[in-house]
Amino acid sequence: MYRIRFHGRGGQGMKTASRILGRAFFLEGFEVQDAPRYGAEQRGAPVFAYVRASRRPIHERGVIQRPDLVIIADETLVPVPAAGVLLGVRPRTVLLINSAEPAESFRGRLNLESPVLMLPPAADEEARAEPALVGASCAGAAARLVGVIGLESVNAAILEELAPLGSDLIRRNLEKAGAAFRLLADHAGRVTEGGEASASGYVQPDWIDLPFEAARISAPVIHAGLTSTEVKTGLWRTLRPVIHYDRCHRCWPLCSTYCPESAVRVTNEGYPEIDYDHCKGCMICVVQCPTHAIEAVPEREAQARAGAGKGRAT
Repeated sequence: MYRIRFHGRGGQGMKTASRILGRAFFLEGFEVQDAPRYGAEQRGAPVFAYVRASRRPIHERGVIQRPDLVIIADETLVPVPAAGVLLGVRPRTVLLINSAEPAESFRGRLNLESPVLMLPPAADEEARAEPALVGASCAGAAARLVGVIGLESVNAAILEELAPLGSDLIRRNLEKAGAAFRLLADHAGRVTEGGEASASGYVQPDWIDLPFEAARISAPVIHAGLTSTEVKTGLWRTLRPVIHYDRCHRCWPLCSTYCPESAVRVTNEGYPEIDYDHCKGCMICVVQCPTHAIEAVPEREAQARAGAGKGRAT
């Protein structure tokens, strides 16, 4: 059975990638499971999706614990423990990382024995501030790495899964998937099927009994207010909204009201100000601004801008 996990951030198309790959497997005659796993967060939160494929009926359920292939669409997730990109990775597990860095860099940093392959993003994707079609690229790459899926099945899966999105977007996804499929031609069949999990020899985990403390100390009830501010969800952001105050008309009820995280504050002068500790980068404020005073900037570029302050652009 092939066990494949896609890791990315909300809005990068990991659910779409699993659907495309699962459909392509199905078109090649496989039994398939594909499913995403994510919470209620907006764009930028760590998410993952998984695909199981076998020539026989699949009886496994739940999250894949022993992957044969792990695809990481956003390299910034690698050092985030909560993202779980290395969960269950073994020496035979192949890692494919969407990054321009060399594979040896990641292998050294993570002290991995596993094969690490790179899926370098196109130059235009690194430069522009819009969601890249990384889901289709990841699906095309995965199809090539397993070596049992033809490009025709990948294209047919894209046409079926993305039919409601229009011909132009379908065409661009076909191009991205095809480019990734061809790029990894030298690694076709690198990912092999993993064996069936056996219950024999299973050892129960050791449990640690903790003494129950006084209820005021350890009760599972939060009585203090404003505790959610301690969760710095701004770390999830890949795009940063930057306000150009020379174009701002101070119609702050729009951007501040539509922000789902209440991350847009209003100064005493009536100007909006973005709380980057908690802005997830959903870009709703960019869409709602009638004067186009808010620009979507790649997070790395925004951090590199000298003198940018807290997103104030002049």
